[in-house]
Amino acid sequence: MLAPGIPTDLAKFAIGFDQRDRARVHALWERIFDSNQWSEGELTKEFEAAWAGWNGLEAVAFNGWTGAALAALEWAGVRGETVLCPSNTFMATPLSAITAGARVEFVDCNRDDLCMSFEDFERKVHEHKPKAAFLVHIGGHIAFDAERIAEFCRSEGIVLLEDCAHAHGAEWNGRRAGTFGDVGVWSFAPTKTISTGEGGMLVSQHAEAIEFARTFRNYGKPDYAVHGLNFRLNEFTAALGIVQVDRLDEIVAWKNEVARVHLDALHPSRLQLPDGMMSGLYKYLVFEPIEKSTGKVYDEPCHRILGHHVDLPNTDWVAENHWCVPLYYRPEE
Repeated sequence: MLAPGIPTDLAKFAIGFDQRDRARVHALWERIFDSNQWSEGELTKEFEAAWAGWNGLEAVAFNGWTGAALAALEWAGVRGETVLCPSNTFMATPLSAITAGARVEFVDCNRDDLCMSFEDFERKVHEHKPKAAFLVHIGGHIAFDAERIAEFCRSEGIVLLEDCAHAHGAEWNGRRAGTFGDVGVWSFAPTKTISTGEGGMLVSQHAEAIEFARTFRNYGKPDYAVHGLNFRLNEFTAALGIVQVDRLDEIVAWKNEVARVHLDALHPSRLQLPDGMMSGLYKYLVFEPIEKSTGKVYDEPCHRILGHHVDLPNTDWVAENHWCVPLYYRPEE
């Protein structure tokens, strides 16, 4: 139940778009019509620059998370190799690795943050000798074991790919998601904290990964040494991205203020963040049943969907024991 003083519309689904930005989007679209270049144009470059400015790493735009993930996996050379993946994630994560020709082995999560457990990850590395691993940031915050996992991957020569599909606005002592591993992959799908309808972004500290991604998203042109396909982002979508990146910090601040003022007192069982961490609050997570919930982040673990017979007790516990409190960006309220 919503506390007194909370507008009921906050519990009604809304895409994280500020209606005050309509005129700016239309002006950007006019630029596209005037340019006669509807793909691979200046607005895509501006969107990439804006995201790089916010995230702190060079960025390559894609038409969805999937293309960016496949580019990262191909760059990592996972074909015929093992990729470790948390089971508490969206099926896109393991399916992208399988599509890239890898064998997926699943890792348990922590109960306190729903993200990959360092202890189980370390065990699975020794057992499976992976070429790469996915670290997924669940719910809007950064995985609590992110730095330990990243340091261990560096020492073992494992390529660490960060699935940042939920992590818009997240930071830990000023450090943003996507900057812990070798490559970060973002989604701008319709329900995300900021959205372009469909869209994705790849970020990396490695210049060769950035160059590979740019080639991969465009069939491998001009010499086809990289066997890519069409994962380009169109200019109209890029225009939405430019506007949304400029609004991101405001959206995250708004959601955090609403959470602190109106929700926290109602939900003592909520997920607790470490000192210095900011969540983008893609999900407001609690560990007790509530009357009005948007459901679970994921209610069936990937290892069960895919029929993997592996014991992941925390993952199974999380699937049964968390709920999401509705919290949608409505600045007019």
